[in-house]
Amino acid sequence: MATSADSLVAFGQQHVTRGLGRLTEAVMAKGEGSYVSFEDGRSMLDFSCGIGVTNLGHCHPKVSKAAADQCVNLVHAQCSIAFHGPYLRLIEKLLPIMPDPSLDSFFFWNSGSEAVEASLKMARQITGRQNIITMQGGYHGRTFGAMAVTKSKTGYSEGFFPLMPGVFTIPFPYWHQLGLPSNTSEEELVRLSLYQLDLVLKQQTAPRDTAAIIIEPVLGEGGYVPAPASFLKGLRDVCDKYDILLIVDEVQSGFGRTGKYFNIEYSGVRPDIMTIAKGLANGFPLSGVVSRKELTDKLVPGSMGGTYAGNAVSCAAAVAVTNAFREEKVLDNVSTRSSELLSSLNSLRDDPEVGDMIIDIRGRGLMVAVEFASPSYSPTDPALVPSAPKNLATRVAKRCMEKGLLILTTSLYEVIRFIPPLNISQRDLQKGCQIFAESVKEIVREA
Repeated sequence: MATSADSLVAFGQQHVTRGLGRLTEAVMAKGEGSYVSFEDGRSMLDFSCGIGVTNLGHCHPKVSKAAADQCVNLVHAQCSIAFHGPYLRLIEKLLPIMPDPSLDSFFFWNSGSEAVEASLKMARQITGRQNIITMQGGYHGRTFGAMAVTKSKTGYSEGFFPLMPGVFTIPFPYWHQLGLPSNTSEEELVRLSLYQLDLVLKQQTAPRDTAAIIIEPVLGEGGYVPAPASFLKGLRDVCDKYDILLIVDEVQSGFGRTGKYFNIEYSGVRPDIMTIAKGLANGFPLSGVVSRKELTDKLVPGSMGGTYAGNAVSCAAAVAVTNAFREEKVLDNVSTRSSELLSSLNSLRDDPEVGDMIIDIRGRGLMVAVEFASPSYSPTDPALVPSAPKNLATRVAKRCMEKGLLILTTSLYEVIRFIPPLNISQRDLQKGCQIFAESVKEIVREA
């Protein structure tokens, strides 16, 4: 086996399937808190959290200890054979923090994509209907059903058609999706999107054929765009009118990422089915599908399951996550750090040297995005700026990495997303914001 950093990378490039993309050709060696280190000796401040997973930082001691303790008691207790303690204790911890008290029935799986697959199966079996309405710009995963309802970019489905049938799409109330100026009022964006939903139900999939509407309350791979409360309420009204199920995908926006346990809480809207994952177990593979018992009692026993679904070690880690949130007042830290992050980004936008290149700052909590101008957008896109540097988001993210900050782009637009640990210190957040600002100014000057 290769041992040096360079030889390990070369070995991986030779033998790891090409279908996996990577931000950097390096080997991660260790994670601790807000930092990761690599085999080549580099240490980086991590504003990616493994794409919104390690919300409590890398290797949180309480979470790691809970998993280690569970490993010497019971590692695998298959969910179709018997209950196990960590699974039931996790439900007990989650019940009080659900966004609506009706959400009282839980099924745990491994990944967010699997949770979405389960939610689609459930919606079809519960309603006896087939069709699903999804959002333009939405991301729900790369397995077959999840891929069919993913509309953030074609790269996830290109070459894999035909996809799961019975999927229909409406525009998310986002000015890019509707081809409108960025200063278009929220009221107008919501009106247009709900009007398109009405047309889809009249022209493409009748309500009696429609099982569910699925939505991320904050678009993830679509650009970190929060859904207006009025839009979510409008979806709820339509679902109630036609007995359609509302699936809320909180895989990335859940577990404190936006300042509440679940982003849907901001709207007061009740999901019929909610999917959770990522921050649920802080890096251990675990996802969940939550609904209400009156619905899940309609499922046929054996229709749900999976070899590793609700693994005991992952569930034990998730129990420790819920304890840490409460004991360490994590949501309070999110509120404070969010204000500091947004203040820093707005100060950068006010800088006359680079401000014209920043067309939007958006998000909630510590799920925040900066969108840059682009000369490469469609000629009909109102955000097209012919004088802007090309590939600004990618170039800024690369420069940040050179300076020791791991940060990600997202969507088909020029967007950089901020996903730091929810318990990040003021000092580390300030350090990351300074690196980002320096990188933006350097790239704009060079261009």
